Amino acid sequence: MALDDAALNLLFRDARTHNKWTDQPVTDDELRALFDLLKMGPTSANSSPARFLFVRTPEAKEKLRPALSAGNVDKTMAAPVTVIVAHDPHFYDHLPKLFPHADARAWFSGNYDLAQETALRNGTLQGAYLIIAARALGLDCGPMSGFDKAQVDTAFLSDRGWKSNFLVNLGHGDPAGLLDRSPRFTFDEACLLL
Repeated sequence: MALDDAALNLLFRDARTHNKWTDQPVTDDELRALFDLLKMGPTSANSSPARFLFVRTPEAKEKLRPALSAGNVDKTMAAPVTVIVAHDPHFYDHLPKLFPHADARAWFSGNYDLAQETALRNGTLQGAYLIIAARALGLDCGPMSGFDKAQVDTAFLSDRGWKSNFLVNLGHGDPAGLLDRSPRFTFDEACLLL
């Protein structure tokens, strides 16, 4: 069964990166529903390495502020929630639970490079699932990479051993803050049929 045009418009065609936000809050129930949806997206060996920190209190936002690039400060401070999309470099310790069909932990525990590549790739996929799931649930997103990863890792993640990847502002976007849509490649510019 394919999605209809209204759903495709919501998820892709009409969805935009938001820079301004209304004051409508994002509830705990919405964040739980968001995770319960995004966690169903596929990852290698069901590894699920992504970790999500939902930064929303004034104190947590102030803790994040020094790590933000100048152009990202105002929109991040105004967003109801900023998600730190991170990954657990030791995701493989959870594979006996998440992938019980084989000894998948052994695939990664002795191979640092493979483990790090897998964590980053699949954590990034899960961050993309977060964006699509948020849109599907009626939330708007403002993903960004303009921040100091080392500062974020030290301030929020070092005690867990996780590593930041990118940030996503979440809330209900104010259309007044939208920029004109930038061009996209055509199929022939970006794709090959072999």
